[in-house]
Amino acid sequence: MQNLSEKVILVTGASRGIGATIARDLAAAGAKVIVNYAGSKADAELVVEDIRSAGGEAIAVQADVSQAEQVRRLFDTAIAHFGRIDVLINNAGIMITKMVKDTTDEDFSRMFDINVKGVFNTLREAATRLADNGSIINFSTSVNRIMIPGYATYVATKAAVEQYTRVFAKEVGARGINVNTLSPGPTNTELFTNGKSDETIARLAGLSAFNRIADPEDISRVACFLASDDAKWISAQNIGANGGWHKNRGDVYPFTLVTATSPRTG
Repeated sequence: MQNLSEKVILVTGASRGIGATIARDLAAAGAKVIVNYAGSKADAELVVEDIRSAGGEAIAVQADVSQAEQVRRLFDTAIAHFGRIDVLINNAGIMITKMVKDTTDEDFSRMFDINVKGVFNTLREAATRLADNGSIINFSTSVNRIMIPGYATYVATKAAVEQYTRVFAKEVGARGINVNTLSPGPTNTELFTNGKSDETIARLAGLSAFNRIADPEDISRVACFLASDDAKWISAQNIGANGGWHKNRGDVYPFTLVTATSPRTG
């Protein structure tokens, strides 16, 4: 576990799943954590309670990251409580899996508003309000590395996040801030496994070098490292936390698409 003592870290979409695990692990490593959530207040407060029960410091702050004014209030509240923000982790996101021909204008707007505009809103605040020598971790996806029908709009949003990461790293590098993208593969969360058969999950696991899907802790450990001073010379990079997940030439797709909506906004 990295030593994150005294770092103040904001995690968006941190009430459930990977975000909640990251929040708990950051606190266990000594960080003071802002648990952002959009609508899951009870879940966010449970994460905060867990952190405090273990001797850590955390607060829960509601904000829809797609709304600029709410993001400003999120930063205001965090800084008023802890005095600064050292690390921003953009975990909030939503995934709607539909073929392009079936994707509605509403589907498109929802994903781009949260996945892209949400990152834009937090980066814009961080450009002037994140502490010098801080760190930013933006979440993308390893699905960008293969072609799965039904994921086109989702991966388009994440490709935008990856480009924001590269350019923003140059914009804030003079302040000592490093910016990276973290791209998980399939991960054992309720939101990911919901609606998928055991056979489907086994086939997805078979694309990993370790023949399994990730546990949230696998992703959290990488996030904790990227949030630490040990990772300061890493910037403008896309880190794949996927267990070697890939698709060989000639492989069939490992599952049949089922239209689904999987929010990670918390």
